[in-house]
Amino acid sequence: MADVLRCCKLHFTYVALTAIFAQCTSVSGEATGATSLNQDNIDMTLASTELVFINFYAEWCRFSNMLQPIFDEASDKVREAFPEAGRVVMGKVDCDKESSIASRFHITKYPTLKVIRNGQPSKREYRGQRSVEAFVEFIKKQLEDPIKEFHDLKELRDLDDKKRMIIGYFDRKEVPEYQLFRRVATNLKDDCQFHVGFGTCSKEKCDIGQHLPLLDSSKAMHPPGQPIIVFRSDKALSNDDDETYHGSLTNYDELNIWAQEKCVPLVREITFENAEELTEEGLPFLILFHDSKDTESVKQYKDIVMNTMYDEKQNVNFLTADGYKFAHPLHHLGKKLSDLPLIAIDSFRHMYLFPNFQDIFVPGKLKAFLQDLYSGKLHREFHYGPDPNNNKIPQLEGKVPTSPPESTFKKLAPSKNRYTLLRDEL
Repeated sequence: MADVLRCCKLHFTYVALTAIFAQCTSVSGEATGATSLNQDNIDMTLASTELVFINFYAEWCRFSNMLQPIFDEASDKVREAFPEAGRVVMGKVDCDKESSIASRFHITKYPTLKVIRNGQPSKREYRGQRSVEAFVEFIKKQLEDPIKEFHDLKELRDLDDKKRMIIGYFDRKEVPEYQLFRRVATNLKDDCQFHVGFGTCSKEKCDIGQHLPLLDSSKAMHPPGQPIIVFRSDKALSNDDDETYHGSLTNYDELNIWAQEKCVPLVREITFENAEELTEEGLPFLILFHDSKDTESVKQYKDIVMNTMYDEKQNVNFLTADGYKFAHPLHHLGKKLSDLPLIAIDSFRHMYLFPNFQDIFVPGKLKAFLQDLYSGKLHREFHYGPDPNNNKIPQLEGKVPTSPPESTFKKLAPSKNRYTLLRDEL
């Protein structure tokens, strides 16, 4: 009898294990769910895959456990929709077991969803809906061709000049230079528009200006078969001429760095849609608040920042903000829409007002304002009044405030209720 019971137990155990195994494998025997990434396979996966979407999780995290079956199911559907090798992988990293990978990608909360394109992490984390349908739709959109092809010059003339764009001209789609161009476009499609034209030119009509009238600054002759790549800035905010790329057309890193510098501006616009990701960069904000119709002050601010404060880009986020949309921070600063344009610093602790917008034209004045933040001078003077050796800092209606206004932009940071923080932050 004991042998019979033992046999039954073994049979039931076998059946249970078989059922579990069936849940983890497909009919064809292939593993299902998200691909587990570790030190042994992550570098190869990132290097050989156009798009990798990673769920960084911890088994002890309640939110991670809620997300896991959803992410796994979405991975199965994505694998079915895009079966070709090297196109897309939905992966997962157990951050307790793979702590070095978690550190490498600066994971500060669970679960964190990151996109890596052509081996390069995107600055934007996934912040959309966490459902199977939303994940699948997100992947499909990420894999859409980022380049719009034009077929005649009229299409070029009708391009939206309020967008930053990179325009390429190649003999045909099959050339290696275009494949490299496409990789770069995939990385930067959220920051720039990419357009391309194909065809050949004769020796008599090889001037770029004859082919692409919009590329006004590109006047040099080029031989037949020579690809051209040109950057066009946002004409609403800049009068800069188009700039032709003169680097290697066979070196991915060189072209990608050039395109990134052009597509990701030094001065960005903050919106309610991108505020979370900007706050997560952890840098204080130097913000120009302006009327939505006032493009002149934006140009002036951008020029001052580019010409005098470029070396501060690692220390601060230079931003512009629609004063109407962000009226709440203005209210905290004691200002109204009629006071625009104005400049302020948000340190994520307090906000500090630059005394007079016109002072940006005084050499070194705006940069000194930023340096006063680093040194603690702004905070100190708000509490105790101007330093004895500096009588030029204006008083606020003749009174020294006891405390600067609190940060309003820190309230736009990701809600901690949506995540589990790391153990050392609990």
